[in-house]
Amino acid sequence: MGESIVLEIARYSPERDAEPHLETYEVPLRKEWVVLDALNHIKDKIDGSLTYRWSCRMGICGSCGVMVNGEPKLGCATFLSSYAGRKRVRVEPLRYFPIVRDLVTELGDFLAKLKKVKPWLIRTDGPLLREGEYLQTPEQLDDYRQLSMCINCTLCYSACPVVGLDALFVGPAAIALAQRYNKDSRDRGAKERTLILAHPDGIWGCTFVGECTRVCPQHVDPAGAIQQYKVGSALAWFEGLIMPKKRRKTEDRHGAAAD
Repeated sequence: MGESIVLEIARYSPERDAEPHLETYEVPLRKEWVVLDALNHIKDKIDGSLTYRWSCRMGICGSCGVMVNGEPKLGCATFLSSYAGRKRVRVEPLRYFPIVRDLVTELGDFLAKLKKVKPWLIRTDGPLLREGEYLQTPEQLDDYRQLSMCINCTLCYSACPVVGLDALFVGPAAIALAQRYNKDSRDRGAKERTLILAHPDGIWGCTFVGECTRVCPQHVDPAGAIQQYKVGSALAWFEGLIMPKKRRKTEDRHGAAAD
C-alpha cells in the first residue's frame, strides 16, 4: 500500500515500571499485514525487547489475543488495513488479566476455572475403551460440535463486563465448555457440573450482554450456551419439584440445580 501506520503499544516491565505505558512505533502499512506482522516487524527491526505471545499464525492456537483500539482481537486475524484511515492504532494486553510483561498476560486463574467445570467425558457405566467405542450419529455430534471449537484465546473474558466486576465469575469460555460436554451423548457428568455452576459465580452470574459471542473468533456463541445451560438447570429444578420421580431422568439430561 506504500504507506505507514503508527502503533501505540502498551509496555510494562515489572522490574522497573509501576504501571503500563504506551510507546509509539511506525511500521509499514501493507495490505497483507495483520497486527501480528507489525509486532514481529517491531521486534525484528526496531525494538527486540517487545514481548508478546504467538504461535500458529492461523487463528487456531489462540495465543496472540490483544486489545486493538479497545476491542479484544486475535493479532493474527486483524488486518492493519482495517485501520488505514486512523492516525494511530493502540495495542494493549487483554484486559481483566494480570500483566506479566508488555502484551503477555497471566492465565493461571482462567486455567483453574476451566478445570473447575470438569471439561472431560464423565462416565462410569458401559464397556471399557478396549472393548469398543461409544458411537455417535452425525446428529449427536452436531449437538455439541460448535461448542468444541473454542481455542481458549480468552477474548470472551476480556469482552465480558461481569468478568471485570466479579473475579469469582467462572466466565463464558469455561461455562460453554461445560455445556459442550453436557450435550455430548457419551457424557453422564451434567449433574456434577451443574452442582458446580448453578450459582451466582456460575451460570446465574451471566447478565447476557452478549459481548463474548460478538468477539469469539470461532463463532462458538458462549452467550447462547450459557442461556441454554440456564434453561436446562431451571427445568431440572422445576421438574424435580413437581415430579420427584422424574428428577433423576431429567438430571441425566440437564444436570441438577444446586440447593
